[in-house]
Amino acid sequence: MKDLWQKFLRFYHKYSYANVLWIGIIYPLWFKSIESRVTVATGYHIMHTKIDEMIPFCEYFIVPYFMWFLYILLGILYFLFTNKEDFYKVCLYLFIGMIFSLLICEIYPNGTDLRPPYISDKNIFQVMVAGLYRVDTPTNVFPSIHAYNSICMHVAIMKSRDIRKLPYGKSVVWGSFLLCLLICMATLVLKQHSILDVGGAILLSFIAYGFVYGYPSFRLWEYLEKKYPSLMQEEG
Repeated sequence: MKDLWQKFLRFYHKYSYANVLWIGIIYPLWFKSIESRVTVATGYHIMHTKIDEMIPFCEYFIVPYFMWFLYILLGILYFLFTNKEDFYKVCLYLFIGMIFSLLICEIYPNGTDLRPPYISDKNIFQVMVAGLYRVDTPTNVFPSIHAYNSICMHVAIMKSRDIRKLPYGKSVVWGSFLLCLLICMATLVLKQHSILDVGGAILLSFIAYGFVYGYPSFRLWEYLEKKYPSLMQEEG
């Protein structure tokens, strides 16, 4: 028992930086609070466009939609156990957008009216969609956290040197891109989100990217300064 306790203490000490994950508790508590206050009775802004009406409903996309949970969890765990710096960056990237999304919903209560009025039980996928609709209200949808977190995780995977060094690193990056794309599509074809919500997630992820990784334009200027120092000094 003593040896087991000592192993636990060594493990905890080695990965004590995982404590930042406690910040993640803020999101579900805050989100639940907003959900209880933003209802049909209180009213909210409808996120709806003509493009949304052109997107067909497809229950099979419930699979990548639910794979989002595994995608984010495994991604965080991978960075936790392999690279402290990458772990901090992906957590910061995720938390910035999640907190800002809650602030947006507080200031601008929103929701959708895109869900089909009736879901049959002809297959397991439609049963899963019906279950999703029961536990998740069509409110507080802008921006889409499903889309935002997927983009953040793919960016973190794409920028990870450790992953690129793996024997199948390129396959992992491309697989991540495909899953990220399918999850974003799933939010639309399952009628969970408007294209405005996904667009908002893309914009928010770009803004947050600058705080975590620095904008590409800044990196380009640094590259030019290193490549052509004399030219940059003359222009300066």
